[in-house]
Amino acid sequence: MHLKEKLKELGLMLPDVSRPGGSYVSVNIRGNIAYIAIQFPILNQEYRFQGRLGNEVSTEDGYKAMELCALNVLAQMHEKIGLDRVIGLNHIDAYFQSGMDWDDSPIVVNGASELFVKVLEEKGTHSRAIFGVDKLPRNFSVGLTATVTIMPI
Repeated sequence: MHLKEKLKELGLMLPDVSRPGGSYVSVNIRGNIAYIAIQFPILNQEYRFQGRLGNEVSTEDGYKAMELCALNVLAQMHEKIGLDRVIGLNHIDAYFQSGMDWDDSPIVVNGASELFVKVLEEKGTHSRAIFGVDKLPRNFSVGLTATVTIMPI
């Protein structure tokens, strides 16, 4: 099934592709591995889910924020690589900023992990790491990077 058809079936759409905020590229291909730069919860150039998890952003909204980050990863893959070239998602690194007593990061990161499997099916299975950080740019609650294996041209 084509990506856009799968997303429509799930009631989702790819957001507009965000542009790098500095001197880097959003997708860097080395051999048959593509590295997707950090994606934030941005929906068509609108910043969403800003603040600290457990303070200004609930765990449930954090899940939605990670889901949006994953949609932005898919949008980058679609535009810069072509999803027909994707052999599989390898690994994701998830970043979050939270209040002192909040400790539900695995639940939040499942927003990305579950979306990748729903959309990419077997190709969406992956390993992951989760990092709590003091501050993310623009006060985003979460951010997500990914690596994928692709077919050579």
